[in-house]
Amino acid sequence: MDTPQAYDVVILGTGPAGLQAAIHAARKKVSVLVLGKETKSSLFHAHIENFCCIFNVPGEEILNTGRQQAAGFGAQFLEEDVLSIIQQAKGFELQTESGATIRTSALIIATGTHRNRLGVKGEKEFIGKGVSYCVDCDGNFYKGQTVAVVGNESAAVDGALTLTGIAAQVHLVCDRLDVSDALKTRMENSRVTIHAGKKVARIQGDQEVESLLLQDGVSIKVNGVFIELGAKGLLQLATTLGIALDDEMRYVRTDKGQATNLPGIYAAGDICGPPWQMAKAVGEGCVAGINAAAFARGSNRSQ
Repeated sequence: MDTPQAYDVVILGTGPAGLQAAIHAARKKVSVLVLGKETKSSLFHAHIENFCCIFNVPGEEILNTGRQQAAGFGAQFLEEDVLSIIQQAKGFELQTESGATIRTSALIIATGTHRNRLGVKGEKEFIGKGVSYCVDCDGNFYKGQTVAVVGNESAAVDGALTLTGIAAQVHLVCDRLDVSDALKTRMENSRVTIHAGKKVARIQGDQEVESLLLQDGVSIKVNGVFIELGAKGLLQLATTLGIALDDEMRYVRTDKGQATNLPGIYAAGDICGPPWQMAKAVGEGCVAGINAAAFARGSNRSQ
C-alpha cells in the first residue's frame, strides 16, 4: 500500500459547495485536497440563471472556473471516490477507490444527497423486505444468504466486495463498470459473480424478495437486493462515523458554522437540506471552508 498522504483539510465533493469550501480553506494557507468526480455534480449538466451576477451560464463552465480558482490558491484535486472514513485519535483516515490512504485533520462533506432509484417494478414494494440502498447499514442481515448488488460505480463494487465476507453468494449486476482499474481488478479477482452488460427488469417475490429478473430473461434467486447507484453516499459514510442526521435520516445536521456533531467534520450544500440552490451551497461552502481551516490549524498546533 502507498505511503499515506496527509492534508490539513479534505473536501468530499466537487460541486459548488465543495469548490467554494476549497477556495476559502486554501486561502487560509492550509493544505487542501478535493476528492470526487466533477461530472457527478448535479450542476455539471445544468444552466444557472438565478445566481446573483450570473445569467444562463452552463454548469460545466462554472465548475471548471471554480476548480481553477481553488487550484490557483493551492488546492489539489483527486478524481476518485472515497470508500471508507475512519476516525483516528487525531483526525481521519480515508481510503479511496484506487487504494490510496489519505489522512486529514479536518473533513468537509459536500457530496450532495441524491439517492438514485433503480425505477423497476418491485423496488418500492420490497423496500425493507429485501431491497436496501446501503450495504454498510443492512449487509449483516444476510449472513450466509444469496444477495445481488446493482450498480456500475464504486458504491456497488465496494458493496459487493464487502458482502463477500457476509453472504454465501454475491452477484453484481451492471451494464458497465465505471471504477478505477485497481477496484475493477479487486472485483474480478473476488468470488463475486459479475453479470456484465445486464440490466434489471424487475424485483420479484411474494412477501419478501425472492429473485431478480434481468432484461434478457435470466432470473437470479436472491434473498436481498442492494441498489448502489453512484459513489459512496451519505448514509454509507455516516453510518460508520456516527454523524448526526435529521429525523428522517436524509440530511446532515450542522450548526451555524457548518460543523457536525463530530469535531473536525463539517458539511455544506444539498447534503444539509433544502433549498436546492447554488446560492445556499456556495454560502455554506464558504463558512465550512473557513472554519475547517481554522480547526486544522488549531489541531496541528496542539500536536
